[in-house]
Amino acid sequence: MLLVDTNVLVDVLEDDPEWGDWSVAQLRVQAKIHRLAINPVIYSELSLTFSTAEALDRTIDELGLTMIDMPRPALFLAGKAFVLYRGRGGTKNNVLADFFIGAHAAVSRFPILTRDTRRYSTYFSGVKLIAPDQS
Repeated sequence: MLLVDTNVLVDVLEDDPEWGDWSVAQLRVQAKIHRLAINPVIYSELSLTFSTAEALDRTIDELGLTMIDMPRPALFLAGKAFVLYRGRGGTKNNVLADFFIGAHAAVSRFPILTRDTRRYSTYFSGVKLIAPDQS
């Protein structure tokens, strides 16, 4: 199982001129190796680009993504990562989506396909990242 970060999916859906080709290629390559998945946080972030849940669900099916739930230990770990973030001077007041996604990957031992590695590598250093700067 591999978690596909929202930024990769938005690249594909919006045919991003800078990252679209990389994201499409990675989805194709990784689909041959892993089962591609999203969790409720990624679903929520992705919903911002859709007008209906039905359209989003169709797109998820068309992309071959599986929706998986987050285990309770991942939710706990996300909160702990947020406490660490605040202790290091972070200014956000709510647990960030990247903390939920990173904690889910850490607890479930899933790699993450992403373009934005900063928070994942800082707060979940044991998670394997598949990203442009990881090549």
